[in-house]
Amino acid sequence: MTESIHSVCPHCSAVNRIPADRPASEAKCGACKANLFTGEPIALTAKTFDKHVGRNDMPVIVDFWAPWCGPCRAMAPVFDRAAKELEPRARFAKVNVDEEPAIAARFGIRGIPTLIALEKGKVMKQHAGLVDLDFLRGLARTG
Repeated sequence: MTESIHSVCPHCSAVNRIPADRPASEAKCGACKANLFTGEPIALTAKTFDKHVGRNDMPVIVDFWAPWCGPCRAMAPVFDRAAKELEPRARFAKVNVDEEPAIAARFGIRGIPTLIALEKGKVMKQHAGLVDLDFLRGLARTG
């Protein structure tokens, strides 16, 4: 019997089981029928954050950012490209620190942009400042 992986739907936050013998990139949500992997970062909120970082079997790379932050805006296209290239090996998500200050405080975010790679809710790596695509590829291999 093949092992399956779990993925949280970026649209409805339902937890889905994807059989290992099926391509994850083609998986659809059992609840809302949307694609589980869109090739775009997902916005996380206080309501969805814990489920996404705790229940996905792949690393979740979170960009803590703010819309007024110049370096954050400069890094956004690189982060978007990483999501397109590296899903479903990793899930890419964003947390707006102005809208979700409690999440930022929980992780001790002092400067933005800050990237955190989490596996099963545990911080594996953390980096403050701009990064390139190669750095994000490395984070996707955290697992």
